[in-house]
Amino acid sequence: GHDASFLNAVVKVYCTHTAPDYSLPWQKQRQFTSTGSAFMIGDGKLLTNAHCVEHDTQVKVKRRGDDRKYVAKVLVRGVDCDIALLSVESEDFWKGAEPLRLGHLPRLQDSVTVVGYPLGGDTISVTKGVVSRIEVTSYAHGSSDLLGIQIDAAINPGNSGGPAFNDQGECIGVAFQVYRSEETENIGYVIPTTVVSHFLTDYERNGKYTGFPVLGIEWQKMENPDLRKSMGMESHQKGVRIRRIEPTAPESQVLKPSDIILSFDGVNIANDGTVPFRHGERIGFSYLISQKYTGDSALVKVLRNKEILEFNIKLAIHKRLIPAHISGKPPSYFIVAGFVFTTVSVPYLRSEYGKEYEFDAPVKLLEKHLHAMAQSVDEQLVVVSQVLVSDINIGYEEIVNTQVVAFNGKPVKNLKGLAGMVENCEDEYMKFNLDYDQIVVLDTKTAKEATLDILTTHCIPSAMSDDLKTEERN
Repeated sequence: GHDASFLNAVVKVYCTHTAPDYSLPWQKQRQFTSTGSAFMIGDGKLLTNAHCVEHDTQVKVKRRGDDRKYVAKVLVRGVDCDIALLSVESEDFWKGAEPLRLGHLPRLQDSVTVVGYPLGGDTISVTKGVVSRIEVTSYAHGSSDLLGIQIDAAINPGNSGGPAFNDQGECIGVAFQVYRSEETENIGYVIPTTVVSHFLTDYERNGKYTGFPVLGIEWQKMENPDLRKSMGMESHQKGVRIRRIEPTAPESQVLKPSDIILSFDGVNIANDGTVPFRHGERIGFSYLISQKYTGDSALVKVLRNKEILEFNIKLAIHKRLIPAHISGKPPSYFIVAGFVFTTVSVPYLRSEYGKEYEFDAPVKLLEKHLHAMAQSVDEQLVVVSQVLVSDINIGYEEIVNTQVVAFNGKPVKNLKGLAGMVENCEDEYMKFNLDYDQIVVLDTKTAKEATLDILTTHCIPSAMSDDLKTEERN
């Protein structure tokens, strides 16, 4: 009956990935293949997880009971919500297809069926569970906080990207990310249709993915009565205190530290930062913000010096000093005299220190990753990644992943700026100021002359990545 029809909309995804090598940014890693799941949503399109088709060189899909694979194209990916949209042009592929309808957010204890193609098999697997909680979740792949559905059934990795259904056979979301650890047996996550629809609408409106907006602030709960009293709050007023504001966020023009946010778009915020959600539930107020689109405005009501102020704020996406991912472009690098300069991102830290980079990376970099705010939109964290040893850089061999703060007395704001200063340097010496007051001094002329030999020795095709090259001067 309706059983088979909705299973037929689920397809198996075969992807060949060629990922950048962040530690050796002039080359790519060895290609590898993976499989995942996707499902038809009509109009020649499929939905899957962004991480299933990350750094893809080729994507193919196969329908249930079919032996042919069809080429698919990645139309758009939302890395921070872990959703990607694929298109398949072949008409054969779509013969007799019945795309899925997107349903509503389920309730707690509703039963959920996750369908996909588990690793190692070509037959479909069906996993049943119930909704155990719905909350604002940190999406592992993209590091943004969005609504997530937790179910009490393990979703194995191959099922990632497959649909989750309610008892009516409606799709209530996309299965993603499995937590494998001692404490958490049998937990799976589903990206709800609210997030999926936001992704699709964003793509339709803008022709590309612009992302989920944020209020660029860090806030503190106001649950302590003495704290509330000291800040001049009346007994009926509730809200959260702004600790810091991102200098790059539009709201840095109007909001101030120690403002108390009372409401967002007319919805009152409690002292613990939650807002009402459906009946009898509460949820973090970032949920309200993530329902907006980039460039939308929102009415924010704050208490400042016992006075209530209202601001209409245009929402933007978060500019991170250390980005969570580098979309599609190869990593930037610049080499002089064997010093490899690059910018720090989360994939870079992972590639240098492994998945658990939080425990191994230099404290200074982690501190910046967790707490630093970009002062401007083009600010990057520039480091000496490693020193390719040669006679010219003797004594500097042990410098690794150390931030470059200034060059010949001028602050270093981003990699392009540093490369430009080094290229145009006509002083006798090049002096790099690094973190922890360490300095590197090189004779400008001999250092620049040594670069070519070092590149040849290490089979490096160019002293810098393409994005740093200025247009050829006539």
